[in-house]
Amino acid sequence: MALLQPGLGLLIWTLIAFIIVLVILKKFAWAPILKGLKDRETNIADAIASAEKVKAEMAALKSENEVLIAKAREERAAMIKEAKETADKMVADAQGKAKSEYDRIVADAQAAIDQQKNAALIDVKNQVGKLVIEVAEKVLRKQLDNKAQQEAYIRQLADDVQLS
Repeated sequence: MALLQPGLGLLIWTLIAFIIVLVILKKFAWAPILKGLKDRETNIADAIASAEKVKAEMAALKSENEVLIAKAREERAAMIKEAKETADKMVADAQGKAKSEYDRIVADAQAAIDQQKNAALIDVKNQVGKLVIEVAEKVLRKQLDNKAQQEAYIRQLADDVQLS
């Protein structure tokens, strides 16, 4: 049982050793340990504040990004609308040019048709004039005594002309 009950001398020497260690720790270690704990506490508080600040900045950036995305979508929609309007305008211009070219070609063709028609009419008039002269010449050559015979002869010549 002597092992379980320490002697008075051992208690005193243990107490003296504890007090010496306590004084040495207080003098040399206690201040640096408290200073380290205080610094760590400050660093943690600064880190939390910094994290909160970064979180607030991220929220602000997120809302700013959402605004920028909305603006970009609006600009994209405006650009698409403008591109469609430009394309429609280009199509309308092309259609207008095609219409004017069509009208010009039709007008040129109509003018050519009118010119050919006039040339054909002049040719027909010339041929009719020649035929009239030939008929008159033949009538005069025949020198018929009777007017009824002259009219019958003219009708016969007219029928011959119409048939050929």
